[in-house]
Amino acid sequence: MERPVEWPTLIMLALVYLLWALGVTWIAALWLPLGMVVVTLCIAQHSSLTHEVLHGHPFRNQRLNEALVFPCLGLLVPYLRFRDLHLEHHRDSLLTDPYDDPETNYMDPKVWHRLPRWIRAVLMFNNTLLGRVVVGPLVGQIMFMRADWRAIRSCDAAALRGWLWHIPAVALVLWVLSYGVMPIWSYLICTYVAFSILKIRTFLEHRAHERCSGRTVVIEDRGPLALIFLNNNYHVVHHMHPKEPWYRLPGLYARNRAHYLNRNDNYVYLSYAQIIRRYFLRAKDPVPHPLWPKP
Repeated sequence: MERPVEWPTLIMLALVYLLWALGVTWIAALWLPLGMVVVTLCIAQHSSLTHEVLHGHPFRNQRLNEALVFPCLGLLVPYLRFRDLHLEHHRDSLLTDPYDDPETNYMDPKVWHRLPRWIRAVLMFNNTLLGRVVVGPLVGQIMFMRADWRAIRSCDAAALRGWLWHIPAVALVLWVLSYGVMPIWSYLICTYVAFSILKIRTFLEHRAHERCSGRTVVIEDRGPLALIFLNNNYHVVHHMHPKEPWYRLPGLYARNRAHYLNRNDNYVYLSYAQIIRRYFLRAKDPVPHPLWPKP
């Protein structure tokens, strides 16, 4: 039996495009700061929907799914690179690996100790929640582009193809913006702030743990951030069931809470408010991987 269309995802995507279009035109003309708020939230939400798409939602036809998120509202990350690297990240046995997990913030201690002091200071600040939202998007983008540039120079066809397809995806957004009233400088601010919001989600999704099953968090939050992140705060549930759509994750967790917390060795927080209070100015983890090298 064919899987039905996942209407909540499709409706959410339509609303994001509608609000984004209103944000860069009518709302920005009415009051630019309000337009920027709307556009920032739309870019963040679009990124979360892009994450849904790469996992095979909302249709069975993946080409149709990817066509739905072809416009790169966030400008900075090519969809094909996000898809390939994120699916590689879903190899749970490699989570937090400084070399093989493309989304980790941990480093090999030997590499860490060779870095200049000012870079270590920036990376330590980046490991506080304040640092993650202030400098995290810049740090992440530099490291991501540096790794992809090396891949392209090493004749990685997938990396090159990802960036080539990114050109028309960004050009489409810039073309629409040319008919709007939002200045490009304000749109770039919206993009940066949207990525700052997304950094709250990724801040402590994974930890160093001897068991790979104990590395993935649950944040029992049902507030606005959980909606922006499309319930990806139930992260261990998502990693165990990546084909489940975002709106089913809370129910799965509620029905099997003890099972999931036993699996991830009680790596759980009650809310994002708890995380902000605890880690706003304090690093949760060291930058050098505390369990590296592996035994």
